[in-house]
Amino acid sequence: MNEVYDVVVIGAGAAGLSASLLLGRARRRVAVIDAGEPRNAPAAHMHGFLSRDGLSPATLLELGREEIARYGVRLIQGRVERIEHGFTVRLVGGSVIKARRIVVATGLRDELPDIPGVRERWGRDLLHCPYCHGYEVRDQPLAVLGTQPGSVHQALLLRGWSDDVVFFPHTLELTAEDRERLDARGLRIIEGEVKQLVIADDRLRGVELADGRTVPRAAVFLSPRMVPQDEFLTQLGCAKDDNGWVITDRTGRTSVDGVWAAGNVIDPRAQVIAAAGMGSAAAFALNTDLLDEDVARAVDEHRGNVPPPVREPDC
Repeated sequence: MNEVYDVVVIGAGAAGLSASLLLGRARRRVAVIDAGEPRNAPAAHMHGFLSRDGLSPATLLELGREEIARYGVRLIQGRVERIEHGFTVRLVGGSVIKARRIVVATGLRDELPDIPGVRERWGRDLLHCPYCHGYEVRDQPLAVLGTQPGSVHQALLLRGWSDDVVFFPHTLELTAEDRERLDARGLRIIEGEVKQLVIADDRLRGVELADGRTVPRAAVFLSPRMVPQDEFLTQLGCAKDDNGWVITDRTGRTSVDGVWAAGNVIDPRAQVIAAAGMGSAAAFALNTDLLDEDVARAVDEHRGNVPPPVREPDC
């Protein structure tokens, strides 16, 4: 038998759990579907989250799951296969859930350059966000790999945490203006294609270039290619901007009625605390939208225009 919920939340990271928490407290019938693949799983700690600074990402999610359970939110371990207009959510394995509204909080995936050592050290001493990790490697010899156009900005920003920052253009073409800005901030530019990260005793030791030179470093930063996991939003026909990201209003409402999105699936810059706030904002607006529908139906029933709804029994 199909189950019917007020809201189905797809994704149980900070955004999805935060939305589920507020909706559960609003006494909505909510199911959140968790594929169990958080983006920040490689990181030992998260930072910048008021009152939770330094907590492990896994612990935050565990606490969140415990909190939503207190309000009757159902957590489903599984993977969504597709969402059909209506909304019917079909899970891999055949389960079907019906919802009045949808929140997509499926995050993004980081596409890393094919450089030996990168995947092994990702989230440990190969990092991407100075705001998330810069303080922990402050005053150490650091490096930035030129993997994306934003790498120059990343290097300029990282200079605030260390006086010893080198920039490897790698395969990135630097403009004269880029070079001047890096030089003005006291960053050394080391030419040559990067061959690999040097690792010893389970620690990053440096960066080896194709010509055999090795530059000792304690930590390396790079900008991965961030790809939104927005397949379900695309299936539903949500509008996108010129850069290929789904467009929403300030509450996360998409161009498709009844569909909200929150977190990194719509904003690659959102840290954990921001993603949680986006989930809360989406839930607030979504509950108001449900209320408007409930009131309109109640008025019609009061006037005798429609029969009262028949609630399907729980499975």
